[in-house]
Amino acid sequence: MFAVFLAALSGVGVILAMVVIGFILNERGWFTPASGRVISRLVTQVALPAYMISTITKEFSADQLHVLLPDLRYPVISMLILFALSLAVAKALAIKRDHLGLFSSMFFNSNTVFIGLPINLALFGSPSIPYVLVYYMANTTFFWTLGVWLIQKDGTGAAKLDVKQALGKLFSPPLLGFIVAVILVVAHVKLPRFILSTCNYLGGLTIPLSMLFIGIAISNAGLARVRFNRDAWGILLGRFLIAPALMALLVLPTDMPTLMKQVFIIQAAMPVMTNAPVVSKLYHADADYAAIMVTETTVLSVIVIPILMVVVQTLVK
Repeated sequence: MFAVFLAALSGVGVILAMVVIGFILNERGWFTPASGRVISRLVTQVALPAYMISTITKEFSADQLHVLLPDLRYPVISMLILFALSLAVAKALAIKRDHLGLFSSMFFNSNTVFIGLPINLALFGSPSIPYVLVYYMANTTFFWTLGVWLIQKDGTGAAKLDVKQALGKLFSPPLLGFIVAVILVVAHVKLPRFILSTCNYLGGLTIPLSMLFIGIAISNAGLARVRFNRDAWGILLGRFLIAPALMALLVLPTDMPTLMKQVFIIQAAMPVMTNAPVVSKLYHADADYAAIMVTETTVLSVIVIPILMVVVQTLVK
């Protein structure tokens, strides 16, 4: 068990080192306010789609991919239950009315790409990628529909569900890269070597740039603003205890692959989505509150994930 803990700690340590570098460089003025947006776009629109194509076409067969989509129901069921629980927890903690939507959105949505993908790669390797993407599909759908609607309710305008925006965010470049890769594998199409090599090189940017982005985001949010109040404890409870425990209860009795169970549980325990402060600012909700919760959950995930990994390896065999 101690060896599992050390392996998880080592994997997270690699991630943490890159986050710290991004934090330090931003503190020293290497990046401008626009740098984070540029890095984010480079990861999501270039590096990650290329990574999907290079990894999935190389590592997976059509039979392996065929069994994935039916298990999308488990993240969906989990998030629906978490949403209901978020309302109960918010009421129990007497969360302020102008924070209710944000609290609920951050309670049941997790950072499945910028942190979830690198951590799962560090812990499980490239075989975890399709399972990460299945969870990502559910998480992204919920955030850009129900999650955004909840955040709008905290703002000054009328809350409405923007289906066009939700579809645009769902069918994002990473997911499109995944879909293209799946089509290539199922159709048994072999890409030319130079295209695969290009995708491989560009995809190699995904993890380091993602971690630099998180370091920059933490620096911009400011560690000095971290506060452990009722709101914070509620979010931490949801992200790091209730969400993974609920997912474990859902998947442990099933016959899905062991790796998929492990990935789903780890993904459920990821920090608050980095999009939360951006959407909050757009709809005039409390963006500072969202930014602080992104910072707190991201920093504390370094402690939580190795411990959770030991628990997961013990329970899921």
